Amino acid sequence: MSERHSGASPLVEVVCVDCTVCPHRALLEQGGCVPGDVCLTAQSGRQIDRFLRRNPQIAQEYLSDKFWERRAIAARYAPLEQVRQLPRDADEVVRRVVASRLPADGLDEYLHDTDREVRMTVAARIAPEHLSALVGDEDYLVRLQVARRLPHGQLRRMVGDTDREVRKEVARRLPPFALSLLAKDEDAEVRRIVASRMLPDDAEKMLTDSDWVVRLEAAQRAPLEDIAEMVDDVEPDVRALVRQRLNDFLLGDD
Repeated sequence: MSERHSGASPLVEVVCVDCTVCPHRALLEQGGCVPGDVCLTAQSGRQIDRFLRRNPQIAQEYLSDKFWERRAIAARYAPLEQVRQLPRDADEVVRRVVASRLPADGLDEYLHDTDREVRMTVAARIAPEHLSALVGDEDYLVRLQVARRLPHGQLRRMVGDTDREVRKEVARRLPPFALSLLAKDEDAEVRRIVASRMLPDDAEKMLTDSDWVVRLEAAQRAPLEDIAEMVDDVEPDVRALVRQRLNDFLLGDD
């Protein structure tokens, strides 16, 4: 029997299915199933999946099966209309499959599901204008998915997120004119992204940052008159970049 929700699987599956009592035994002669490999009644997700992939017309009959894995795989292959009519399943794996198939406007019921992967699926598929309901989700991976899709006009709401990965994504997506909101972020990696995308006049404000990579990024964008004082920066790479930009300007290349 398959281990509950485990990604591990044995190299050899033990065949203990009696084909004579299977309601689909007629498929055996037609090549619709193969004992030990393509089997709906086996307690093996791989065999069940192979069977329903080959015989999807049977999937809807197993949407209410007692075995969670059979229900989940059936939900993957059953007609969408049948999946839409399913009551909320007690098993999170089944709910993840359902959430991945429902139309975007049918996901409201799963917005606050107890399983984070269900909510992540919802965040990846729901209409962007409805993502605001997940901005404050307790799980950072859900919020990260939200930050990837939230309309630009609402991204300001996430600049103070407690997780740096979320703030890094916000820094990648905020319009350049709004990046000053993260210019003083506590995390250097966030500030590095900010400095690399800022408008030139705003980048000037980051030339004295404590992180040399931030200064390097800012020095590439800030106006020449603002970087002149950095020719003696303590970091060799910063000094080299500043001097190169100034020399290019003198030679007419900047």
